[in-house]
Amino acid sequence: MRDLREQLLGIIEKNSRIDLKELAVILGVEEVDVVNELAAMESEGIICGYHTLIDWDKTSLDKISALIEVRVTPQRGQGFDNIAERVYKYPEVNAVYLISGGFDLLVTLEGRNLKEISSFVSEKLSALDGVLSTATHFILKKYKDHGTILAKKNEDTREKITP
Repeated sequence: MRDLREQLLGIIEKNSRIDLKELAVILGVEEVDVVNELAAMESEGIICGYHTLIDWDKTSLDKISALIEVRVTPQRGQGFDNIAERVYKYPEVNAVYLISGGFDLLVTLEGRNLKEISSFVSEKLSALDGVLSTATHFILKKYKDHGTILAKKNEDTREKITP
């Protein structure tokens, strides 16, 4: 069953929209086994959600992403968990990671423009008790996200001329 789970997770991580019948065929099991295994992993919290990867640069919507490094003072008995929870509760925040290195947390968020993100960092994030400093990095272009290449090169469609 563990091998089935690992194979199933590997496939749906790349394509969560794959048809259940097709999954069953690929894995060599019955469709009901796939359905039951997915339901079990959802209830166990192994599968936490299903998401769509969107290249926002190809839409008419204004959206910008940023990575914010945050240095904090850990709390006795709680470590970084309480401050991480306060940060991830903001709707602007997409993800919060505990990281190694010179900073403690890495926060990803989205906004409509640079000013909106800068305001969030200065007025909300930096103002939290326990936050010592932040460093904001705006994402200017995404080349690959969640294993998907977004910046594909345009292939030369001209006919090659050889002597």
